[in-house]
Amino acid sequence: MRQKNDHISHCGTAEATDGERFSTLVERYTEPLYRHVRRMVGAHEESEDIVQETFARAWNCLPRFLGSDDMLRSWLYRIATNAALDALRRRRRWIFTSLDTLSKQAVEDAGPAWSEEREIARFQQAVAELPLKQKLVFQMRYYDEMTYEEIASVVGGSVGSSKTNYHYAAEKIRKRLTENIETI
Repeated sequence: MRQKNDHISHCGTAEATDGERFSTLVERYTEPLYRHVRRMVGAHEESEDIVQETFARAWNCLPRFLGSDDMLRSWLYRIATNAALDALRRRRRWIFTSLDTLSKQAVEDAGPAWSEEREIARFQQAVAELPLKQKLVFQMRYYDEMTYEEIASVVGGSVGSSKTNYHYAAEKIRKRLTENIETI
């Protein structure tokens, strides 16, 4: 059976304990996982809880993790995504509320003047309107700069389906952004 430090060997010196290496792993991935989860669930406190739950699950499952160090990032994103989806199921809401709420408010606040904030709001609104899987794939590719292979690993699909979902998402966003601004 693999030892925990086999999977986090790149997270510290050879003399470091498993706990120290895992702490380094937590430091490295907390912020990107938080941003990923926050885009999904919206609420700051809930996002922090989900990231903590992600690391707790990772620590408990690390001895059974059979992937390489290169696969660790995808594995952590998959745990975080599943934890966030579980939270959304518990709330019985399948929308990314923060993007919806923030985007609509930003558009209302922007008024008639054309501004960068208004463009950002339109973009966020277009992303918020995507179907769930396209939204996940788009966010991981666009915001987190993940490869299609990593995305496929996180969402449990093929590389081809990740590319297709990203393509459809980008097309829907492009179409939405070219529509008249009054339709927001």
